[in-house]
Amino acid sequence: MQEYVASVLAQVKAKNPAEPEFHQAVEEVLESLEPVLERHPEYRAGKILERIVEPERVIIFRIPWVDDQGLVQVNRGFRIEMNSAIGPYKGGLRFHPSVNLGILKFLAFEQVFKNSLTTLPMGGGKGGSDFDPKGKSDNEVMRFCQSLMTELFRHIGPNTDVPAGDIGVGGREIGYMFGQYKRLRNEFTGVLTGKGINWGGSLVRPEATGYGTIYFAQNMMGTRGETLEGKTCLVSGSGNVAQFATQKLIELGAKPVTLSDSNGYIYDEAGIDEERLAFVMDLKNKRRGRIKEYVEKYPSAVYTEVELGAEVNPMWDHAADCAFPCATQNEISGTDAANLVKNGVHLVSEGANMPTMPDGVSQFLDAGILYGPGKASNAGGVAVSGLEMTQNSMRLNWTREEVDQHLHRIMHDVHASCVRAADMYGTPGNYVNGANIAGFLKVANSMLDQGVV
Repeated sequence: MQEYVASVLAQVKAKNPAEPEFHQAVEEVLESLEPVLERHPEYRAGKILERIVEPERVIIFRIPWVDDQGLVQVNRGFRIEMNSAIGPYKGGLRFHPSVNLGILKFLAFEQVFKNSLTTLPMGGGKGGSDFDPKGKSDNEVMRFCQSLMTELFRHIGPNTDVPAGDIGVGGREIGYMFGQYKRLRNEFTGVLTGKGINWGGSLVRPEATGYGTIYFAQNMMGTRGETLEGKTCLVSGSGNVAQFATQKLIELGAKPVTLSDSNGYIYDEAGIDEERLAFVMDLKNKRRGRIKEYVEKYPSAVYTEVELGAEVNPMWDHAADCAFPCATQNEISGTDAANLVKNGVHLVSEGANMPTMPDGVSQFLDAGILYGPGKASNAGGVAVSGLEMTQNSMRLNWTREEVDQHLHRIMHDVHASCVRAADMYGTPGNYVNGANIAGFLKVANSMLDQGVV
């Protein structure tokens, strides 16, 4: 079976050259599936692996727009509709200069299994653009979003493909895109999630990915009779996921001590409390400033500049109990992982998608720490997106408590599914295998039921 998996992976690399993130994501999943394929020859006969690594549809388009100086700008837009076996395509839109086809295919592939784990009827997709919203005026962002949606609206819909936000896409961008969709289609429908609460959004949606990452960590800790109270925590990022992960950690009595952005990180040995987090939220969400401004307000903290893409990030070399990478893919190298283990970290719960490089994942597993891979631990965001879709379909708005209860239950069920699948296929305690197998089985069986499509 190892030979068969290797041949499928070789085909993926040959058909998709220069897409290392996509290769990495596929390899990690396929390696986990070897024991499943041994027990279920029908998956091999039905060419499930060969089909599941191939997007059902890839849309690439031009996005022309006019900046505030009256100059024409051109960006590239993407939508990867990866797999619809269990429901409409569902996954975020990312606006960032690093966006390319390979990164979005990796994200769409991961999304298939993540959405399956939530138990909600959602397929997997992803999209975005190489547009950089940083430094752009609201009017420039609006014109860009309207131009993007003028093409994208043909390919999405509440029963076809329901995008959401991701890096660079928050409430402002969702609002502009939804307005243009409504104008073009002449209908008010739940086509995007992450909408404003006044026009179809769900309470707890902004918080969901960060909260869910912490709820998953709680469930992992519970397997060893521990809690997060009193634990020193390293958190990367300072956007939506990092902010609400930090908020939930504070609420549970933990002590978060770091936050970061693409230029560097702050280390606050005293701990980031509610007041300091409120400063970060204002800094990032309203003033759109840089995290280094934190030390101007709180001089007892230390700011360290970090070169983007450096092999070692000193943020992961502080003594701590838990780590929550909430920034971006491949932010924890093998060296960083070794430093985390050396410094006493015994839990890693990923708020970002695939933030740990393969060498780092191997070290976490070898060390026997509690390691929650992103497709499981950060599934709370898309879970509440699914709940937003449900509320839109029912023309209802649930209370904050109702949504949070659903989120708690879903993250508990995701954790239980991972544990059960890992046990069933001979790798107890391995959340990587558990998440990949549990996510795969539901999709694979649905694909078999639906024939060769």
